[in-house]
Parts: sequence; structure tokens; C-alpha cells
Amino acid sequence: MDRQWTIVTLGLSQAEQALADRVLGAHYRVLQAELPETALDLLEDSDADLLFCAQDLPGTTGTAFLRTCRVRFPEVVRILTGELSEGELVDAIGAAAVYGFVPRPWLAAQLELEVRRALENRELAYRHRHLSRKLKFTEDILERSAQTPADERLSFHKLLYCSPRMAELCNLARKAAATNLPVLIQGETGTGKELLARAIHENSERRDQPLMVQNCGGMSDELLHSELFGHKRGAFTGAVSDRLGLFPAANGGTVFLDEISEISPAFQVSLLRFLQEGEVKPLGSDRIQHCDVRIIAASNRPLGELVSEGRFRQDLYFRLNGFQLIIPPLRERPDDIPVLAEYLARKYGESINRRILGIAPEVVERLKAYHWPGNVRELENEMKRMVALADNGEYLTVANLSPHLVDLKPPRVNCQTCLELKGETLKEKIEYVETELVRQALQRHRWNQTKAAAELGLSRVGLANKIKRYGLNGRGASRAG
Repeated sequence: MDRQWTIVTLGLSQAEQALADRVLGAHYRVLQAELPETALDLLEDSDADLLFCAQDLPGTTGTAFLRTCRVRFPEVVRILTGELSEGELVDAIGAAAVYGFVPRPWLAAQLELEVRRALENRELAYRHRHLSRKLKFTEDILERSAQTPADERLSFHKLLYCSPRMAELCNLARKAAATNLPVLIQGETGTGKELLARAIHENSERRDQPLMVQNCGGMSDELLHSELFGHKRGAFTGAVSDRLGLFPAANGGTVFLDEISEISPAFQVSLLRFLQEGEVKPLGSDRIQHCDVRIIAASNRPLGELVSEGRFRQDLYFRLNGFQLIIPPLRERPDDIPVLAEYLARKYGESINRRILGIAPEVVERLKAYHWPGNVRELENEMKRMVALADNGEYLTVANLSPHLVDLKPPRVNCQTCLELKGETLKEKIEYVETELVRQALQRHRWNQTKAAAELGLSRVGLANKIKRYGLNGRGASRAG
């Protein structure tokens, strides 16, 4: 045995107790009780595994006492001994659910065999329950995974998604990739703007040419000019050799300019001239060369607002905005979270040679309930932490989550609102719900009927009919409201 079993005896004669101590004491811990009250205390304090009880007890019967133990200590195996009538034996088997009965007088080998089989069965029953729970847990994992079929887990190069909003965005990005127009990507920090830029480049005709990346944040005009346009030796202090610059180096390819909102007004003029003429003039040089470079710019601040505030040139904004792609924050596309979490966990697990079986459903619920201010980058860090804490061949559970995520609960639907729907009849209530869903979809997409129809799963004509039927207008009003 992996541990020492504990047996409590009750109501045995002096000779029977001596025999039990000799036979069972060599393999188990045996605790003797003379009264039922004492036996209850021992069962409570000793974490006993088996109760060997006589039928004739002070003030009660073994069968009655075992009925009590069945309720209070259901995990304890119960064996009865003594002289029982047929009715008492039936009661012991039914009401007290005894495992076995040893009639008096009993032999040492008989007692040892009965106890050993009882404890072996107890262990088997425990393992069965444990494996059944583990199997149920695994089935829950598989069921959750089945809710997002593999063919619904879409990708655009290395950008993974399954939500309708990201699908619409990536479809537009594919169309942008087929052109040579500049692309402006906007979105919060950590949403994957560089990944989207790389996906556009890899799906364009320039894929065989280089993609150069430059972060424009926190750089002086001189240094940024040197990085993008190049410089000649001696052009400024520290320029000990010629530098080609990213624009000439990426000739025929793509340059991704991140944090474009941070460039100064003076450098905005230089960048505008390059976009208009394709001319590159390195610092310290009088020679102008032409470069064929596609610009993909990104900003985590809305450039349109900066233009309104006079902090970004309007003409440069229009030049950059050949295609505008706005990546929604992770909190606005919770359907993508399970797909991303699973991919990130598997990817990091493979990098440290650790196999992760899956993610528990309660973990996914908490991940979807969190607002993710750092977006996908924050989710990636969380998954790396969880994988690092998990053992090889395990599921990621709540025990692996960061403390600020453990107490999160998914929002619950308030069914009380179902009782407050407007309308007298069922038909009127259904029409009210349909009106609200259509109105909200139109508001989310600023009355772009094509986008709203796609979200609702309607044709453009079908949506137009519902707008007319319910009397919706640009302010969201309707007759049903």
C-alpha cells in the first residue's frame, strides 16, 4: 500500500480485539472503541478508512450505528460481525449499506481476507471517481474546442482570428495588398499593427523584395532622416561612414513606419515630398535618387483627430490614407481570445519543450471577461506565464492564472429584461427585439448598411426591407420604439 490504512473497531470482545490487533495490526493502524460515541470521535479525528463493528452494542445495534455512519462518513467502508437474524441482515445490507458480514466465531485468515478486499475495493472506487472527474474535465475541454472548428480559425499570414470584425478587416487588407497604395493602420498598442503590415506585404506583389521596419517614436529629425533617407560620411557629428537608409535599401519593397503620429512637423514635410515624388536625398549629399517604395504607416493615436487639432499635416494624412485599416481592440472581439490564447500557449510551450494539453473552460471565461488594456501583447505575456507555471502534459487551469484574473466572472445575461419587452403579443415582442438588434447594428457601423447586413447575416436588400418595415432612420428612431 502507498499509505497506512486506519481501521476502527467497535464492540468486539476482549478475545476478538486481541485477534484483530494481532492479525490487522501488522499491516494497518487499528484504533479500538468500546462505545459508539467514542467510535464517532475516532472516525472524525483519525480520517479512518474502515469500521469493523459488532452487532451487539451498548444501547443500540450495530446496524443502527452503521446507518448513522453511512450518512456522516460515507467514504468509510463498513463491515459487520455478530449473530443476526435474516431481517437484521437485510436491514444491514440495505439501510446501512455494509460492505461485508463476518459471522461469529471468525478465523484470523477470514478476517484478514475480508478487510484486505474491502480496502482494495475502496481504493479502486476512489481511483474510479478520480479518473471519471478527469475524463469529464477532458470532455469539457474537447467540447469547448469543438465550438471553434478548425475551419473557422482563420489567418491572414500570421494574424489569427475568428471574429466577424477581424474577418472584415482582413478581407479589406487583402484587397489593399493587391494595390500599391499607401496603407494607414490604426489601433491601440498591442493589437498587432506590425503583424497586419507584414501580412499585407507578404500578400502583395512586393513579397520577394524586403520589408523594412522603422519605429518613429522618440527619434530626432536628424536621426530619423538618417535612418530613412541615409547620410554621407561627415554629414553630422558621429557620421563616420556612409549610410544607405531604409528607403533606398527597400527599393522595390515596403517600409513600415510605426508610431507615425510622433514625427515632427518639419519631418512631415520631408515624408510628404517622398510620398509625392519618390525622391530620396541623403543628409550631406546633393544627389537625389528615386525609390519605388510602398509605405505602410501605423499609429496608436487617431490621426484624424491630430489633423483637427493642427498637430498633423492634413495633406500628409491624405497621402498616407490610401487604405485605412482600424484594428479593433481585443476587448471588442472576445471571440478571438480563445483562438489566440490556444495558439500562443502552444507556440510558447513548443519553444520551451513543454506540452500543453489545452485550456480549461473556466480559464477561457475569465480571459474573455477581462478588458485587456495591453491587447494581444498582454494576452501573449499572460499565456507565457501560464505555460511557465504549468507542468508538462497538463491543462492550463485557474491555478495558473495571474491573481487579477482569478476572481473575474463572465457577465451574466439578465433574463429579467425578457419580461420588459414592449408589445402585447408574442409577435409584437419579437418585432421589438428584431427592431432593436437592427438599430444597434446600424449604429455600430454608423449606418453603413453593407457592414450591418454582414453582421446580422442578412442580404443588403433584406436589411433595407427591415429598415423600411420598422421605420428606422439615421437617428435610430422607429415606430416600434
